[in-house]
Amino acid sequence: MSVLELFCAVDDFWLAFAPHWKASQLATGKQRLRPGQLCPSEIITILIHFHQSHYRTFKAYYTEHVQVHLRSEFPRLVSYQRFVALIASVQVPMLAYLQSQYGSCTGISFIDSTSLEVCDPKRISSHRVFATDAKRGKTSMGWFFGFKLHLAVNEQDDLLACCLTPGNVDDRSPVPILVKELRGKLFGDRGYLSAPLTQLLFEQGLHLITRLRKNMKNHLMHLSDKLLLRKRVIIESIIDQLKNISQIEHSRHRSPINFVVHLVAGLIAYSHQDKKPGLHLDQLALLAA
Repeated sequence: MSVLELFCAVDDFWLAFAPHWKASQLATGKQRLRPGQLCPSEIITILIHFHQSHYRTFKAYYTEHVQVHLRSEFPRLVSYQRFVALIASVQVPMLAYLQSQYGSCTGISFIDSTSLEVCDPKRISSHRVFATDAKRGKTSMGWFFGFKLHLAVNEQDDLLACCLTPGNVDDRSPVPILVKELRGKLFGDRGYLSAPLTQLLFEQGLHLITRLRKNMKNHLMHLSDKLLLRKRVIIESIIDQLKNISQIEHSRHRSPINFVVHLVAGLIAYSHQDKKPGLHLDQLALLAA
């Protein structure tokens, strides 16, 4: 997606969202916002495009690419320091825009979580930015300090839901709220294995399917469910793209709000990808099996 196409998509959303957002702000007693040199659509477009540009740092992207090559697209650019100060102002619109980019539930969903490390474990005692928010957690790769990103996707690799928790939160804790709008079958790894959770989701109209632990008795499973469990790796490929292409994980954050905004921008950038690693399944045949 080009910068122009991205801006058009963002601006169409902003024109529909802005009146409701401004009305809600006035209702809560906040003063009317003055128009800035850069409009919110331009700020959001630049933030999302950074995660599509393969630059490692936002500062290099803004100073070396935006201010050099995109001046015709953004004629009223501000300095890098001023732009960083403006990032927090688009947090709410970007969260709303992310929700507008969610795919539709097809009856086949996959769930997984990934760690977002915010600093080296050896520097935890001196870390200040997320000292009260981030927590120590453990994954199959070892201990980390930071957060967990929980994702739910369909078989077409469209995002269905996401949430952020401290690193010490159990993967099963946010699941009921995360997937409350989903129906059909939900496939996860052994970390989601729980009889109470399975029963709770079943009452919500969702069938949780996971692999069994080695010390558990085997049970019969539909062939289609067994095949789909093998395809659960598709969500891991999404996580890999988010971390290595969209750069949602690094240790250079200087503001919790900017961390959230850049995380949301990375998720939106993935949603706008032209090609996604979908499974291209015959879902009617699978659901009937």
